[in-house]
Amino acid sequence: MIEVLFATERDVAGWAADHAAGRRPGLWPYGLEALRDSDPEARIASVAEPGRLQVLRDRVVPRRASSSGVPSSDVGVTWDENVARRMLLTRPHDRMYTGVIWVTDRVERGQDVGRMRDVLRRMSGLWVISRGQVEPLRRFVGEDGPPVGFFTFGVDEEFFAARPWPSRPMVLSIGGDRDRDPATLFATLERVHAERPDVELVVQTTSDAAPPEGVTVVPHVSHRELAELYARASVVAVATRDNLHASGMTVSLEAMATGRPVVMTNTPGIEDYVEHERTGLLAPVGDASALAAHVLRLLGDEAEARAFGAAGRALVEERLTTRHLAASLAEFVGG
Repeated sequence: MIEVLFATERDVAGWAADHAAGRRPGLWPYGLEALRDSDPEARIASVAEPGRLQVLRDRVVPRRASSSGVPSSDVGVTWDENVARRMLLTRPHDRMYTGVIWVTDRVERGQDVGRMRDVLRRMSGLWVISRGQVEPLRRFVGEDGPPVGFFTFGVDEEFFAARPWPSRPMVLSIGGDRDRDPATLFATLERVHAERPDVELVVQTTSDAAPPEGVTVVPHVSHRELAELYARASVVAVATRDNLHASGMTVSLEAMATGRPVVMTNTPGIEDYVEHERTGLLAPVGDASALAAHVLRLLGDEAEARAFGAAGRALVEERLTTRHLAASLAEFVGG
């Protein structure tokens, strides 16, 4: 049986209630309830940050995934490496698998990763959803470490449904994770506003930087509000700094599912999601001029923008939904 574990802060019960009310995509985060297609007994649980005694006990008697070679039905799965640590220390399973998001970039940048290498080496398997992470992660855990798999992310194509083309042009940018590049984004939108002052510019960001003239910044939005923002957009733009985990992939897929073209920074792994000159346009890291030129090109050619959006929707339906994600994960863990 597969048990999918999330941090208690995620509030999986609240998530399920919001889903039932139509406010969130997926019964479980990331639509992983679709694992039940492969394992009808799959369940979800929460794990808290380990206490001091649990940490000390693990130092004395480390727990690791079974290496007996005998398949076990007791499978624990976490979405990222931080929750994997919680699973290992507070709710271990015979077989343990985790996604890896942040540690590869921290290692590449020479930042402290604590005991994360030890945590990951004690898993049965690791997976990433950015091709750019595969080799760096293999180097990090070592040749004798657990296997590293790659498969693509997916979104709920019913929640983020294809929507009619908007009557007014609007450029939308969503997201504030640690690898977003608000300086380049604002420089991009400043150029767009100078050329096309008639276009509405909306940004949802956690940045404290002052937006340029013509840009409206909105606070955190709900998933339902987000879906409506995508519906109003004619171009979705994302600027990121150099990173391995394909920052912005979620926004790009949600936009594509809605039928909107994407303009974003080209970092390792992004081309598995945004196909240049088919579903969107990609620009070099930190290149506000290129990003702005791409945005202006699509604003000036509605037929092309619509074609990119339609191709994006088709690509999501073909291979980038939460069902595709769950099927790949189930195959990887052998559930």
